[in-house]
Amino acid sequence: MKIIVSNASNLPLYQQIEEQIKEAIFVGELKDGDPLPSIRNLANDLQVSVLTIRRVYDELEKEGFLACHVGIGSFISAKNLETLKDSKRRIVEQKMLDMLQQAKQLGISKEELHSMMDILYEED
Repeated sequence: MKIIVSNASNLPLYQQIEEQIKEAIFVGELKDGDPLPSIRNLANDLQVSVLTIRRVYDELEKEGFLACHVGIGSFISAKNLETLKDSKRRIVEQKMLDMLQQAKQLGISKEELHSMMDILYEED
């Protein structure tokens, strides 16, 4: 798993790392039971504070994507994959709501919007 952090991003470092780990779980790169590096090792690899990685691991554990065992390590818990999919759907829904609001303000009809969506979806 390759994690890339950017100081130029609008997202805080911990959020960039957390999202990339979730994405690796979502696409199957990280599977249930896979170990994650120790907090200290990952912090050194990414050249970030151990407190940043501690926050990432705490958040992932709280959300059910990570199981941390003192003295043993931290392991992926992909049992929460449906929650991850749902959170991704909510992100898309919010973007769609923003798009709909803007389309209405610009006088774009529902039919035009559907046509645009069909074209853009097929292009990708």
